Amino acid sequence: MPIHYNSNNLPLAKALRKEATKEENHLWYDFLSKHNPRFQRQKPIDNFIADFYCHKAKLVIEIDGSQHFTKVGKQKDHFRTEILEGYDLKVIRFNNLQIRENFPGVCMYIDKVVKSICNTEDNS
Repeated sequence: MPIHYNSNNLPLAKALRKEATKEENHLWYDFLSKHNPRFQRQKPIDNFIADFYCHKAKLVIEIDGSQHFTKVGKQKDHFRTEILEGYDLKVIRFNNLQIRENFPGVCMYIDKVVKSICNTEDNS
């Protein structure tokens, strides 16, 4: 299914890029901005804005702050993940603590997932 793009979310996506958290900036500037295949940050998809998105791997990466651990936050994340997976996207999540305390492990995991998805697609 083609990914629905809500252009009304563009101004918010641009604002979120400027107001990124320390953890989002760390992951972007110290890893994802140089990654091949290419990632985008604050990518509007459907009615959501994904923290990071790789088109080639059909991968969404979300960085979760404290608001994601409330009952309402967990419900919203579950709903959002279901919608994104409906576009055949894989969603992986990390929390801020993982970015701060295990940055190399987070990067290795992302790279492993991307390579796994892309190698599977290349061999199909």
